[in-house]
Amino acid sequence: MDRVPILKLGDILIVSIQIDLQDQSVLALQEDLSEQVVATGARGVIIDISAVEIVDSFIGRMLATIAGISRMLDAETVVVGMRPAVAITLVELGLSLGGVRTALNLEKGVALLNHIESVQIASATR
Repeated sequence: MDRVPILKLGDILIVSIQIDLQDQSVLALQEDLSEQVVATGARGVIIDISAVEIVDSFIGRMLATIAGISRMLDAETVVVGMRPAVAITLVELGLSLGGVRTALNLEKGVALLNHIESVQIASATR
């Protein structure tokens, strides 16, 4: 079974999905990612799906589940690199990806996480 690598950039974990995800690899990714969030104290997770050409309800649910797990571990999730065809398919499947923030690319995803953190810091100091 291929494992999806998880890269660390400061306090952000980056997951770049470059393989077709099977049920077992998704479960392994969810477990590996949650362990890494706890071990590193990451405040954000970016999932790059720019290499994903086909999406189904399983992948949509997987993204929402990972976002939920990360949020419970005090880390925001941003999905980046979604192709227009993938976005259209998700809408046609009726998947809203609740709780999953999106950005056009990795750079904008990092900027979004930085903005979220600065807003949280500002509201905490009030």
